[in-house]
Amino acid sequence: MSGHDRAEEEVRRMLDVPRPPVPPGLVTRSAGRGRAILRRRRAVRAVAWVLLVAAVTAFCVWAAVAEPWAAPPRGTTPPLRGW
Repeated sequence: MSGHDRAEEEVRRMLDVPRPPVPPGLVTRSAGRGRAILRRRRAVRAVAWVLLVAAVTAFCVWAAVAEPWAAPPRGTTPPLRGW
């Protein structure tokens, strides 16, 4: 008997025994837990989107006010040459 046949026979023996009874209320508890998990995921996703939008808005306002791409004003005038 090969290893595959032995494993198949063991699985067949496991499936031939009567199945244990499902505890009462298991389905309703599982469904309620699944709904709670989905509700929590939606809330976390909504908070993440709000934070992302707030961060992008804050960055855009800062960039519009500070204009970081503009060259800073020079402190002194360049020397005159060639006069």
